[in-house]
Amino acid sequence: MEPLILALGWVGLYAPLALGAVGSMIGCSRAGSAACGALLEVESGYGRYIGVAAMPSSQTIYGIVVTMALRRELSVENSPGIFGLGLLAGLALLFSASAQGSACAASINVSKNKLEIFGISLAPAALVEGFAVFAFVFALVLAAGIPK
Repeated sequence: MEPLILALGWVGLYAPLALGAVGSMIGCSRAGSAACGALLEVESGYGRYIGVAAMPSSQTIYGIVVTMALRRELSVENSPGIFGLGLLAGLALLFSASAQGSACAASINVSKNKLEIFGISLAPAALVEGFAVFAFVFALVLAAGIPK
């Protein structure tokens, strides 16, 4: 039973980074596809669309930091906590990056026809980022309570 518990600890340790990166890939792909379409329809301002398409990549950074906060010698005592916290933080990052990609794609699609609403059209993507930050911060706070 001990090897299984330790294996779950390893899964939890890597989950925030891995799942955050998967979510970022999905989100950046969604937003990037919209950005590519917009590049064909506008005459200038290409950089803003590429920048918005990169927004979901922040969840990978959050995943890296959570993974580093969870890093410690794995034991039977701390592996369940690392597994639970790492997996749930990773899932939160995955879903937030994916949802943010959809919000960014919508922002790109609406602003290519009406540039003056570009800034306000990013509000939904910023709100989704806020939820990712909540998950990130609470994962860091809770990681401090897991035994070394």
